[in-house]
Amino acid sequence: MRSSKLLLLKFFFVFFILTSIVFQVDGAFVGTYGINYGRIADNIPSPDKVVLLLKQAKIRNVRIYDADHTVLEAFSGTGLDLVVGLPNGFLKEMSSNADHAFSWVKENVQSFLPKTRIRGIAIGNEVLGGGDSELAGALLGAAKNVYNALKKMNLEDTVQITTAHSQAVFSDSYPPSSCVFTENVVQFMKPLLEFFQQIGSPFCLNAYPFLAYTYNPKEIDINYALFKPTEGIYDPKTDLHYDNMLDAQIDAAYMALQDAGFKKMEVMITETGWASKGDSDEPAATPENARTYNYNLRKRLAKKKGTPLRPKTMLKAYIFALFNENSKPGKSSETHFGLFKPDGTISYDIGFNSLKSDAPKSLISSSKAARYYVALIISVSVFLLMI
Repeated sequence: MRSSKLLLLKFFFVFFILTSIVFQVDGAFVGTYGINYGRIADNIPSPDKVVLLLKQAKIRNVRIYDADHTVLEAFSGTGLDLVVGLPNGFLKEMSSNADHAFSWVKENVQSFLPKTRIRGIAIGNEVLGGGDSELAGALLGAAKNVYNALKKMNLEDTVQITTAHSQAVFSDSYPPSSCVFTENVVQFMKPLLEFFQQIGSPFCLNAYPFLAYTYNPKEIDINYALFKPTEGIYDPKTDLHYDNMLDAQIDAAYMALQDAGFKKMEVMITETGWASKGDSDEPAATPENARTYNYNLRKRLAKKKGTPLRPKTMLKAYIFALFNENSKPGKSSETHFGLFKPDGTISYDIGFNSLKSDAPKSLISSSKAARYYVALIISVSVFLLMI
């Protein structure tokens, strides 16, 4: 009788341990494909409908640009992994006041965990290279104070700190091997990278072949920008060939990191996309080009491969964006990056379906169910071997 009880206790102990392992933090990104859920619009679906749309599309990784509580509540219990944003306007305050950083993390992150799977905090967006030296000077302090707040709450292994950079931080990115950080950025970039290296954060890059082609259509082959068959480019220094611009942009970032002394840091794409409509000086912004870029990008990410320079480092990317955002300022293209229209229908076909109005309001997280199942199967197997 005692031996049976002992075996039963061992079974539950093994099940508990395996469940803990299976449910440990996956990191800020699972798989290769994610989406940016921007909300600068007055006609997009409510957050609860957005959750249904994301689940239907099987897109698990999501970035938002703030920490809106309506969104965080809607994502509760969904199994979707979320990166929230600390807007640029908060950086100076968070940098100068650690208590404010602690309060922000407590109110906007800790209070929603674990039901809302907040896996990262993006500290500002495209701060460096933007010309505001005061804001650039506040970035590292804000990142450190937010990280220290997470550490005090024992959340530093659950929530990752990052910040996204634009191409403006680079000088001479063609060919990729010639890329370095610009002189006015280096003084801010190096200390930031040192900190990110210490805490295990990647280098996040917003990369847009659409913009590169738009600014220089006479020198760039549009097929190269769209992942279509082309001669590509050859980098003589590294002896590498590139058949698409996105890979070249990523490897240019790797070369800049290597030049700065951070050869092992991973590059992740936090924004990339193609506009489906634009102004007269943006002729490449068409539905067909947008469909081609996003369809080919999706296929490229599904291969789970790296770049020519880092073939073993699987590329991960957040697509910009989920919806067309009609209230964004700037050129017409800014309001037409969405894979979906405001009513939830697809902007063009890359394999996703439109939002189904009759979809159930609550969907069981398949990933969570699968993890319980795996833990149970392994535990039963171990139990049988112990008998």
